[in-house]
Amino acid sequence: MDTLHNLGLGLSVALSLHNIWYCFIGCVLGTLVGVLPGLGPIATIAMLLPLTFGLAPVSALIMLAGSYYGAQYGGSTTAILINLPGESSSVVTAIDGYQMARQGRAGAALATAAIGSFIAGTIATFLLALFAPPLAHVALQFGAPEYFALMVLGLVASIILASGSVLKALAMIVLGLLLGLAGQDIYTNTLRLTFGIPEWSDGFEFVAVAMGTFGLSEVIRNLESGADRSMVATKVSGLVLSFKDLKLILPPILRGTFLGAVLGILPGGGAMLSSFASYSIEKKLAADPGRFGKGAIEGVAGPESANNAGAQTSFIPMLTLGLPSNPVMALMIGALIVQGITPGPDVVNQKPELFWGVIASMWLGNVLLVLLNLPLVGIWVRLLTIPYHILFPAIIAFCSIGVFSVSNNVADVYTMAVFAFGGFLLVKLGCEPAPFLLGFVIGPMMEEHLRRALLLSRGDVTVFLTRPLSVTILVVALIALVVTLLPSVGKKREEAFAEES
Repeated sequence: MDTLHNLGLGLSVALSLHNIWYCFIGCVLGTLVGVLPGLGPIATIAMLLPLTFGLAPVSALIMLAGSYYGAQYGGSTTAILINLPGESSSVVTAIDGYQMARQGRAGAALATAAIGSFIAGTIATFLLALFAPPLAHVALQFGAPEYFALMVLGLVASIILASGSVLKALAMIVLGLLLGLAGQDIYTNTLRLTFGIPEWSDGFEFVAVAMGTFGLSEVIRNLESGADRSMVATKVSGLVLSFKDLKLILPPILRGTFLGAVLGILPGGGAMLSSFASYSIEKKLAADPGRFGKGAIEGVAGPESANNAGAQTSFIPMLTLGLPSNPVMALMIGALIVQGITPGPDVVNQKPELFWGVIASMWLGNVLLVLLNLPLVGIWVRLLTIPYHILFPAIIAFCSIGVFSVSNNVADVYTMAVFAFGGFLLVKLGCEPAPFLLGFVIGPMMEEHLRRALLLSRGDVTVFLTRPLSVTILVVALIALVVTLLPSVGKKREEAFAEES
C-alpha cells in the first residue's frame, strides 16, 4: 500500500502541466539526439545542464531523465535505417534491424523497437518503485567506511565492464579521481592541482568537463571519421505488426526487460551491456540461430527492451545511494549537486516529491516516446538527411553558450576546449572516457568519506577492516579485480567486446 501511495504522490507531481512539458521537451531532445548520429545521451545531458539551473530540481531531473531514455528510443532509428547507431546501446539493434530495413521491413523493425522499449520501460518503472525505497532504507545504516567501500566497488565494476584494456580503464579512473580533487582541500583550503590558474581554484567546472569530454570531442571524432549515411528507406510503412510477429517478439521483450533491469543496476553496465547480453541469449535460445544477422525480428526486440530497461533501473543506485552506475548517472548526480541537493538515501525522506516524481515521470515519458516515435517517424527520417557540416557549428555554439552561462566565466569555455581535445586524444589512444567521468564525479565523494572515516577513528585505517559490511564490500571488489586480471578471463572478456563492436 505504501508503494501505491507513493506512486500516487509521484503521479500528482509528474502530471502537473509544467512537469509534463519538461518531460516532453526531454523526450523530444533525447529522440532528436538519438536519431542524429554523432551525439549521444551523455553529450546531450551535458549540453542541457546549463538549462536546468533555473528550473525546480524535480523538473530538471524529469527533463534530463526524459532525454536519457529518449535517446535509447531514437538511437534505434538510425541503427535500423542507415546502420549507424545514434548511441552505443543501439549497436546491437543495427545487426538485424538494418537487415530488416534492406528487406523492406523497416516499419516492422521500428515498431518492434518502440513496442519493446515501451513494455520494458513500464515494467522497469514498477521495479524501480518497488526496490528503490528498501535499498534506500538499508543505505541509511551506512557509515563513512561503508560508503567509501561501496564507491571502491563501483569503480572496480566500471573498470571490469569497460571495453578495452583493464589497465587503460584503471588509468582513466585514476586520472578522473585526480582531476576531481583539483581546487581547494575540503578541510585545509590548500590549493591543489590548479596549475597556478586562479580560475581553477574551485576545481574544474563539472559542466565544462562533461561537455568537452563527451560533447565537443564527439564532434571532432565525427569530423575526422566522416561516417557514411546512406539510407535504405526514405519512406517508412508497415508499422502495424502481424500476429505472427507479435508472437515472436513477446518472449524476447520479457527476457530482455528483466535482464536489462538487473544489469542496469551494475556500475558501468547499463544499457549497452544489457543489449549485448540480450542479443547473445536470444541467439542461443533460437530454434534457428542462423537467422540472426539476416533480419531476425527477435534480434531487435530483445536488445531494444534490454537497453531501455537498463537505462531506467540505472536510476536505482543513483537515487538511493548517490552512486552513478554509468556516466549519464554521473551527470544526473552533478545536476542534483548544482541544485543544492546531496544525492543519497536521504533524498527519499527529505525530497519525496523529487524521488517519486522522477519515477512516475518515467512511465509518462515512455507513453510520450511511443507517440513521438511511431506516428512522427517520417520527421525523424527526414532529419537524417541534414548534412553534418550544418549540424556541428550549431553544436559547438550551443556548448560554448551553455558553459559560459553557468557562471559567466570565459575560463570555463577554455576548460571545455581543453577537455574536448583531451577526450579526443583519449579515444585515439584506445582509452574510454566513461571511466574518467565516473572517477571525476566520485573522487570528491570518496575523499570526503575516506577522511571522515579516518577522523572518526582517529586515523586508524583498520576501521575499514573491522566493520563487517565495509570489509565484505572491499573483499568483493578485490576478488572481482583479481579475477578480471586472470589471463583466461581477460581473453574471454576481449572476445566478448570484440563481438559487441
